[in-house]
Amino acid sequence: MESPPIISKDNAPDADAVLPTEFGDFRIRAFRDPVGGEEHCVLYLGDLSVGSPLVRIHSECLTGDAFHSKRCDCGPQLHASMKAIQARGQGAIAYMRQEGRGIGLYAKMQAYALQDAGLDTLDANLALGLPADARKYDFAAEMLYTMGVSSVELATNNPDKRNQLMDHGIEVSNRIPIIVGQCAQNRHYMQTKGARMGHILPN
Repeated sequence: MESPPIISKDNAPDADAVLPTEFGDFRIRAFRDPVGGEEHCVLYLGDLSVGSPLVRIHSECLTGDAFHSKRCDCGPQLHASMKAIQARGQGAIAYMRQEGRGIGLYAKMQAYALQDAGLDTLDANLALGLPADARKYDFAAEMLYTMGVSSVELATNNPDKRNQLMDHGIEVSNRIPIIVGQCAQNRHYMQTKGARMGHILPN
């Protein structure tokens, strides 16, 4: 029996493969940030260098994305974006490992406990001595740029994402609101994002 070939770094395949999902087939490409070593990815469909593809910059939310938590709207936003990209036949989700608006999973659980005691999502972070939102999107812009993206239609309610992408050379031709996943359990969370964090949400 022959041994499998040895794959060295010099001849290793690109970190890009087909990803079948319940919403349809995508491709997924992994990236490693050389500064901090974090591993991010782009889930995509079609030729991203043509026109202004539909793009969502989605920060990792284990509780919402994987466990379908109702404390936030993250999981529904991710899935709605995947469906919309399939409907268009072109687009991408830059999935960033920025759990808990950049504070990490452990601190996010600490913030949840403070929210259970009555603080809102912003004050809970501040009470822990952490930023209200520590996320950055420079590497998201870099990932998209390496895939041929120069202009996007951005699926977001957060103006900061648009501003940061523009600051890093990605034109935003249109902002697409993504209003999904609102329920009784996250009503106060959504109100705080709109009233105190600048997100563009219905009243």
